[in-house]
Amino acid sequence: MKPVKAFLALIILAMLLSACGAPRQSGTAPDAGENDFHIVTSFYPIYVLTINVAGDIPGVRVTNMTEPQSGCLHDYELSPADMKTLEDADLFIINGAGMEAFMDEVKKAFPDLAIVEAAKDIPLIIDEHTGEPNPHVWVSISNAILQVENIREALKKSDPAHKEQYERNAGEFREKLQALRDRMHDELKDIGSRDIVTFHEAFPYFAREFGLNIAAVIEREPGTEPTAVELQETIETINALGVKAIFAEPQYSARAAETIASETGAKVYLLDPLVTGPKDADPDSYIETMEKNLQTLIEALK
Repeated sequence: MKPVKAFLALIILAMLLSACGAPRQSGTAPDAGENDFHIVTSFYPIYVLTINVAGDIPGVRVTNMTEPQSGCLHDYELSPADMKTLEDADLFIINGAGMEAFMDEVKKAFPDLAIVEAAKDIPLIIDEHTGEPNPHVWVSISNAILQVENIREALKKSDPAHKEQYERNAGEFREKLQALRDRMHDELKDIGSRDIVTFHEAFPYFAREFGLNIAAVIEREPGTEPTAVELQETIETINALGVKAIFAEPQYSARAAETIASETGAKVYLLDPLVTGPKDADPDSYIETMEKNLQTLIEALK
């Protein structure tokens, strides 16, 4: 090979090696930089709220620790992949209120990890059957707004270099949520019936916000089929109150709800508590799902 051609070949080879770069560590996003401020969220609804505050800021990345299809985290067990994700986190944002049962394990493994509870200082509804707080606070839009504010303040404190962007993003999202809440109140104020039956205990905050009465709950523990006695009690309640709508959830089988509907004449509808969603969740996912819930309520109750 001639000297000039050899020299050009070396230059091209060097450029290719530079473009490839060093191998990325497992669990690191393709566009992640070593100096990025890395936020990890516990599950889908907290991820969606967080990306509205931080998702479009250069130098900041948000990772959802669990698969978006994992559902509620009452009995979730941490995986090695979860621990690897947390190892790289600068801040871990959780729902709190007892939702993440694995937090003792996280704190033991990562004693220096900064942890934020998005549900901090939000008044909790106590379940009359278990005596424990209901953690599904985000299903209320007003509570989601409070969670966004808690997330914003935590990010401003933990990553002051981007505090103005966090403030701006949170303010814009808060305005959207407030407008949605006001519109839902307006459209639901004249509904004919306010008695509903829900699939499990995901909707008390939502019901309280919009003046609905949860007359019965089909499965108090998701995944546990109601007994024959519980089914009969629910059927009797529906018949006594004249409940016309039973709300199942897209995350679970509607078989029990359909059984009750066949015995009462009530109709089954789907109401989404935003527990799960797509892996590539859009920042507008919360608002879009709530708008679908509004249309479902209007159809079912007017």
